[in-house]
Amino acid sequence: MKIFIEKNYKKIIIAILGFVAIVSVLNAKNDSLIYDEAAHIPASYSYLTEHDFRLNPEHPPLIKDLSAVPLLFMDLNFDTNQSFWDENPNDAQWNAGKYFLFNAGNDPNRIVFWSRLPIIIISLLLGLLIFKWTRELAGLGAGLFALLLYGLDPNVLGHNHFVTTDLGIAAFITFSFYYFLRFIKEPTWKNVFVSGFFLALMQLAKFSSVIAFPVFGLVIIIYPLIRNKSHHEKGEIKFKIKTLGKYLGRGIVMFAFSLILVWIAYYFNTYAMPESKLPETINYYFHSEDTNLKAVYSRQVLFYMNDHFILRPLAEYFFGIARVFQRVAGGNVTYFMGEINTQGFFSYFPIVFLIKEPLAILFFIFLALGISFFGTLKNIFSSSKDFFKNLISIFAYYLRTNIVGFSLLIFIITYSITSITGRLNIGFRHLFPILPFIYILTAKVIFDFLKRANSHTKLIWKIVIGLMLLSLTLETVGSYPYYMSYFNQLVGGPKNGYQYATDSNADWGQDLKRLKNFTDRYNWCPENSLDSFCKIYDPSLPPIEKIRVDYFGMADAGYYLRNSYLPWWKAKRPVEPGWYAISALFLQEGIYNKNVPDNESYRWLKNMQPFSQVGTSIFLYYVTPEEATKINLQ
Repeated sequence: MKIFIEKNYKKIIIAILGFVAIVSVLNAKNDSLIYDEAAHIPASYSYLTEHDFRLNPEHPPLIKDLSAVPLLFMDLNFDTNQSFWDENPNDAQWNAGKYFLFNAGNDPNRIVFWSRLPIIIISLLLGLLIFKWTRELAGLGAGLFALLLYGLDPNVLGHNHFVTTDLGIAAFITFSFYYFLRFIKEPTWKNVFVSGFFLALMQLAKFSSVIAFPVFGLVIIIYPLIRNKSHHEKGEIKFKIKTLGKYLGRGIVMFAFSLILVWIAYYFNTYAMPESKLPETINYYFHSEDTNLKAVYSRQVLFYMNDHFILRPLAEYFFGIARVFQRVAGGNVTYFMGEINTQGFFSYFPIVFLIKEPLAILFFIFLALGISFFGTLKNIFSSSKDFFKNLISIFAYYLRTNIVGFSLLIFIITYSITSITGRLNIGFRHLFPILPFIYILTAKVIFDFLKRANSHTKLIWKIVIGLMLLSLTLETVGSYPYYMSYFNQLVGGPKNGYQYATDSNADWGQDLKRLKNFTDRYNWCPENSLDSFCKIYDPSLPPIEKIRVDYFGMADAGYYLRNSYLPWWKAKRPVEPGWYAISALFLQEGIYNKNVPDNESYRWLKNMQPFSQVGTSIFLYYVTPEEATKINLQ
């Protein structure tokens, strides 16, 4: 087997990434416009064509710029004389999406599909780096294993074709850590500037990348202090001070170089924007009457930077950082396990991680944690030396020999704590930056363990690992195409996950096209009853000629459903007899929001069995005249 893998590993990589590419392209074609794409796509096009950053300034430009490149080869209408161009920044980004995609004479399906392809390419490059890095750390088998974990994770496949920053930041944080740690091991000037380049890309991908800076700073300080001097160096303390100074100096150069690149990128995206536009945006989000010290100082600093031409591009950058911290502190309406909250749940991300990741991947993660834990205990207590001295010496040795693992682990812990304590509980996708590091460390720990194990133990574990990988493969293939709404079998799979968490975990507007296809096929059934789909057809019910739709998404339901579409919302009364299509997010919030009275809620649907579940995120109901009368009398 080992010889076979060594001879054919390139074919295995092509097979894994080929699978990723095929299912991603298919989902890019078949998934409807998701909620956030309605803001990201028009913003991306405006950056490259208008060089104006007024749309969606709360995210950096890199991912959006890349997504817009294919659109430059299309003859698209983007009219800046429309009212959205001068609206407040929040309304502008959404109204720009409605206009650009559905009201300007452009083909929305074509725009959405082509703008998603660069994200797929980024995801493939990330897969290659995960393989390369893990192979360098633990060998060829570990590299392929880490790539399999990545390529078969339904959560990755569910988001790697959307025009959002989530997959992008996972990729560019991984790239940045890889080249930063190369600099740590070899602090040459070449590595300073290469690392600075990728540090800039990380900053330009998403503002949550700032969480990486404390880790980088810690490593730059710790590594020189625990590094062993060579035999020709004189004086231990002098050597450490000299080495620390070298690392700090070159680290500062690296960061300064990255800021220059950030400045250049922002200048390219903003040079045609009026000087007055950023102050309007600042005043909208950071009100002058807000006495919060953070808001006051943010306003002062941002206005100062905007007033100076040389600092103006960075004013946009730092506005985005300030806006993200403001949004995280403010929270978001969240449905989670039967509750509605705007203050966040401490248990949200741990539980979502446990129910969204495949059971096989969870098995591998906990196996690696167990191996690491018991291995650490064994090392600590194996010596007869003083306990604390032994502990310190083991830790110092660990840092010298495994600075990569330490850095990745510290980032995982830091990022996880920040996510858990934050209030922005809107999706597992916010944990994407730690996933590549989890794959890499899991693979390294397991394969290092196999190298140390005796032949009998190694054979048993190889069989177990093989069976779990087979299970992961079958689970992932069997979940197609519902990767975005994937939940593992602990909660009943993708069709049942909405009961535990909604938003981008389960319902982001991805199934509107599927609703259109469903209604067309259902109305076609009387003449084609042999179609297996038509087993659900009920001749006692009328055809779906009109359907009341409460859709969580920014795609235009009227564009797809045409004359069948009737707008609906949870507070609309009286309830009418007929067909209803309700998005899972609106359904759960409409049932469980205790602040909404019964006559403005969906609690009348709580005990009603849906006629069908379209995709995973839209529920189809038929309300009879008798049921409608009863509901309206309640």
